[in-house]
Amino acid sequence: MILAGEKAIYGRIWFPVTDGKRPAVILSHGYNGCHSDFGAECRTFAQHGFIAYSFDFCGGSTRSRSTGKSTDMTLFTEKQDLLDVFDHISAMEQVDEASVFVLGGSQGGIVTALAAEERAEQLRGMILYFPAFNIPDDWRNRFGPVETIPETYEFWGLTLGRNFFAAMKDFVPYNHIGGFKGPVLILQGDKDGIVAPSVAWRASRKYENAELVILKGEGHGFSAEGTKTAIEKALQMMQSSMQTNDTTKGGQSQ
Repeated sequence: MILAGEKAIYGRIWFPVTDGKRPAVILSHGYNGCHSDFGAECRTFAQHGFIAYSFDFCGGSTRSRSTGKSTDMTLFTEKQDLLDVFDHISAMEQVDEASVFVLGGSQGGIVTALAAEERAEQLRGMILYFPAFNIPDDWRNRFGPVETIPETYEFWGLTLGRNFFAAMKDFVPYNHIGGFKGPVLILQGDKDGIVAPSVAWRASRKYENAELVILKGEGHGFSAEGTKTAIEKALQMMQSSMQTNDTTKGGQSQ
């Protein structure tokens, strides 16, 4: 558990077999997901020399083992959770603090992008799976004025509070990203019915150093084959960043 104020954030950490300070990657799940959604990624990254940490957002899922209620969760409480995790992992004695990456999927993708803006100088690179930058627009289209939003609202098996919607009522995420100048990899399926490829394209245009990879035939949540490709692309990006900057000892795959 990571303790931050009155909250406790549950996560699982994978260590490589190599000794010494290692690069790290922090993985953030999507809406109503949990840390285990990224098990394949964490195992592979650890096998290639990265410390991998995947966690549960507070109130972010019916399966969350972190503290907090789903009715208190917003994009911005999740952003703070990730910032707290980032600071904790970066400070670990086993972690090379100059070589910390972040990876987020769907809602975890937009949260990761927002958090990256506040740790832009400390962050080495960012990977986004089908990042849901369209969430605020989707809910603006669903609800009218804030006062018409119900106290609670169940969506996809998770009970949300009014503030989930009210907090982003006038929020345009594209106006709050792009400050991170390091490498950004966005992986998007061309058959995604929840996050359109145009959303990922628009986000990619905000960054100076972004690569958008469109996976043919993939939807929202990659298939086994799509996940394998995504992991390979993510690993290649992280390894390339390590080699290009040449500031981490032993950061390449072994």
